[in-house]
Amino acid sequence: MNNFPSNFFWGASTSAYQVEGNNKFSDWWDFELSGKLKYHSAEACRHYDLFIEDFNLARELNHNCHRLSVEWGRIEPEEGKFSLSEIEHYKQVIRALKERNLEPVITLHHFTIPTWLAKKGGWYNRKAVGYFLRFTEKIVEALAADVRFWVTINEPMVYVYHAYFLGVWPPMTKSILKTRKVTDNLLLAHIGAYNLIHSIYKRLKTQPMVSIAQNMQAFVPCTQSARNRIAVYLRNKSYNLDFIEKSIKFHALDYIGINYYSRQQVDLSGWGIGNFIKDTCNKNHDPRKKNSLGWDIYPEGLYRILAGLKKYNLPAFILENGICTDDDNLRWDFIKEHLLSVKRAMSEGANVIGYIYWSLIDNFEWDKGFAPRFGLISVDYDTYLRTIRPSARKFAEVCSTGRL
Repeated sequence: MNNFPSNFFWGASTSAYQVEGNNKFSDWWDFELSGKLKYHSAEACRHYDLFIEDFNLARELNHNCHRLSVEWGRIEPEEGKFSLSEIEHYKQVIRALKERNLEPVITLHHFTIPTWLAKKGGWYNRKAVGYFLRFTEKIVEALAADVRFWVTINEPMVYVYHAYFLGVWPPMTKSILKTRKVTDNLLLAHIGAYNLIHSIYKRLKTQPMVSIAQNMQAFVPCTQSARNRIAVYLRNKSYNLDFIEKSIKFHALDYIGINYYSRQQVDLSGWGIGNFIKDTCNKNHDPRKKNSLGWDIYPEGLYRILAGLKKYNLPAFILENGICTDDDNLRWDFIKEHLLSVKRAMSEGANVIGYIYWSLIDNFEWDKGFAPRFGLISVDYDTYLRTIRPSARKFAEVCSTGRL
């Protein structure tokens, strides 16, 4: 039987910069206006004003939790100066979730930083750790009474890879040295925030659940050559597991937050360092259906990841899993097949406590603009009209019954 536990979390995710609109105090906004980025987020989905409507739709779809982020640049638009009105806005957002029996899962850092911090070197500056902890303390103390689940940092490896290795996201830097240092600073920030959040909740005499959202890929050897298998091991270790294992070493994870989308087929053309970092298969071995960005749809990868995480003896929470496509039948197939993989892992002992789809509504997909459509709910970017997709109704039935 493909039944999920009655206390399982079901929901969808958003991030502030991608849906709110007019985040004028964030680094991405400056880069967009400078012309360094192709697309401009502008009004985005106007979720800042329409969050009540969006949460009503989530409730209509039988969700019992919702993941969102708070925008650091809104809350601290100038260094050391916190906006009480913006903090109050996020309090209202959390209250709106609670009134609809939606468990809030709050992310503190989802790729963007305040403009003032970007001018100071962003996450390459070691002082960023202290700035982040000051912000964390301010917002957690404001929201703690209504929030149990926290995500300190969203996809740290995706952030450093795109911003400091490939150089396609702000600050658009290409440096292995900076990639390493920024990764270290993000780890310090997470560990510090974890301890800080727990100290705040200790005063409240309650227990939070704190983690990161770790993007995890299924690394698959294209052929069973020695160097392909070695590369798969190294990439899995460095990309998927290193941040998690270091956090566990410092007792700084209450659960393992997982974002899963696709696989990477590994096929090395040589033994060089660059080959081990970058080489992928371009021979179309084992062809799969793809999303609109060309990512392989590979549900069995989620099963393998969940099976591999059992050794850490921590609950797993799927914080993002989704597809951008104009074919809504494919969206439902994607959700169904990935949930079957989740249930398979659970039947073999994986402790999975929830599944959150990315995303609730269509949104601004960073350097890809508005074209990729991930939402359970479509957004008309001319009128901002929301329309529930048929796949969302089918997922709603699963959320209601716990059955596939």
